[in-house]
Amino acid sequence: MKIPQATTKRLSLYYRFLQHFANAGKERVSSKELSEAMKIDSATIRRDFSYFGALGRKGYGYDVPYLLRFFRETLDQDVETNVALVGAGNLGSAFLKYNFHKNHNTKIVVAFDNHAPIDGEIISGIPVFHPDRMEELLPNYDVEIAILTVPSRSAQEMADRLAELGIKGIMNFTPVRISVRDDVRVHTIDLSVELQTLIYFIKNDGKIEE
Repeated sequence: MKIPQATTKRLSLYYRFLQHFANAGKERVSSKELSEAMKIDSATIRRDFSYFGALGRKGYGYDVPYLLRFFRETLDQDVETNVALVGAGNLGSAFLKYNFHKNHNTKIVVAFDNHAPIDGEIISGIPVFHPDRMEELLPNYDVEIAILTVPSRSAQEMADRLAELGIKGIMNFTPVRISVRDDVRVHTIDLSVELQTLIYFIKNDGKIEE
């Protein structure tokens, strides 16, 4: 059965909140408790879980340790994924400082930026090189996913180069809708659009059905 995209986007959230319940000593949790904690309708939670079979029992709820193991395996939480960052400006630098491996199974291992010296430099413990060396160096880092935080004018060119280097997924933080081969998946996060959407929801609270 094909899992809806909206459901797949919530899987990491389920895993995070189940970790909170486990850390609080909870052995079982109901869809209502998850709903109240996550602010997601309980019917949506039950429907999401139903795509993966019988994860809970009627009258009992969900076994927290079991669900944690299930989602850890589903999300490959025990397998670390290397990530490349392309564009180490203001937003990119924030990613370097945070880096994901502290709380997740992803880790930025290399970055490229036009202002980096050709021989590279270390920023927040991560080697940063000039993009002229991307074809030479990126294959050394076992990377399949890249974060794109370059200026809009460079987005398509960089995406094309990443695709040619075998990158399978690009998280695009530019407002440009880049086009790549069918075997490369792109998730675009336009912060200005997200902000305008938030403003709209605030101003129209109570008028919109989610």
